[in-house]
Amino acid sequence: MPKTYCINGVQLKTNYLALKYNPKLNQRARALRQARNLPEVLFWMRVNQGQFFDLDFDRQKIIGNYIVDFYCKSLGLIIEIDGSSHLDREEEDAVREAWLRDQGCRIIRFTSLLIMEHMDQVIEELEDFVLENYT
Repeated sequence: MPKTYCINGVQLKTNYLALKYNPKLNQRARALRQARNLPEVLFWMRVNQGQFFDLDFDRQKIIGNYIVDFYCKSLGLIIEIDGSSHLDREEEDAVREAWLRDQGCRIIRFTSLLIMEHMDQVIEELEDFVLENYT
């Protein structure tokens, strides 16, 4: 029987997806995890090991031909942290996001600056997003 998750007493609807991935990206994903991008590390410290309502997150997860910053398998939720690497890539990001949504994923984005300066706000927004989309 699948595990149930709750936020503030509200049970979440899980959304386990059977997602394919490109194994050729394993080395790149590993390198990204080891790069120690500060906003990602700070976010990871807040959600790792079930700290966010016992949900499990993967870092630098390969989905199809893409690598997403964070992925919560039980919800089919992608969390992207947008820094300077996303500047002037709006069109490419839109294509990528559309494909990921077509796979059944939901996506929430935060800026690196917001992560660095207002982590509590990020966690509150993530909680609101999960409650709004998974209950």
